[in-house]
Amino acid sequence: MTPTPGPTPITVACLDMAGTTVADDGSVIAAFSAAVEQFGLPRGTPGYDQALAYVQQTMGQSKIEVFRHILGAEEAAQQANGAFEEHYAASVRAGAVAPLPGAEQTFAALRGAGIKVCLATGFSPATRDALLDALGWRPLIDLALSPADAGRGRPWPDLPLTALLRLGGGAVSELAVAGAGLVAGVLTGSATREELERAKAPVILDTIADLLPLAGVAGG
Repeated sequence: MTPTPGPTPITVACLDMAGTTVADDGSVIAAFSAAVEQFGLPRGTPGYDQALAYVQQTMGQSKIEVFRHILGAEEAAQQANGAFEEHYAASVRAGAVAPLPGAEQTFAALRGAGIKVCLATGFSPATRDALLDALGWRPLIDLALSPADAGRGRPWPDLPLTALLRLGGGAVSELAVAGAGLVAGVLTGSATREELERAKAPVILDTIADLLPLAGVAGG
């Protein structure tokens, strides 16, 4: 009798930033709101509420792509994206970001088990790096990626596949990220449990620390 193979080991974990590993006290939405108001949709005008709802629905996607969808014109989208980056960077400098509970311990436990850690985000590289520096996370991870580094942001697979390639992982089944070998939604983000259930997320985690036993790693 052929033995039943065990679970495929995870070699690379590609984790989101805002809402999954980073708490920002609503700074992302506030920065989007300020940028949208400044370049095309003042508060109270038709389309403002729809624009903010779209922003909520597309958290994690490339920010410039979100502004292109909302504002249409490329020049307005570029200006709004620049304003967003400035507003969010000011929040970072003001200390409005912090690690979510268990995030740093999860990084340490994953790396201690030989799993490479990549943080992926829809932020530009400059904003992403400012966030990493503010949190002191550069020594805690193996790679950080923005859409500009990989081609396209979410929902496309460019970011996690780039992480897998750059970090020397194996098959896609060895990747921990939404839609790969280990599929999970995290409730610290913008989606509720009901929304994740409707999206048919196979696993719903309270925090990113709950990833560890699923990846076969002892808690840190």
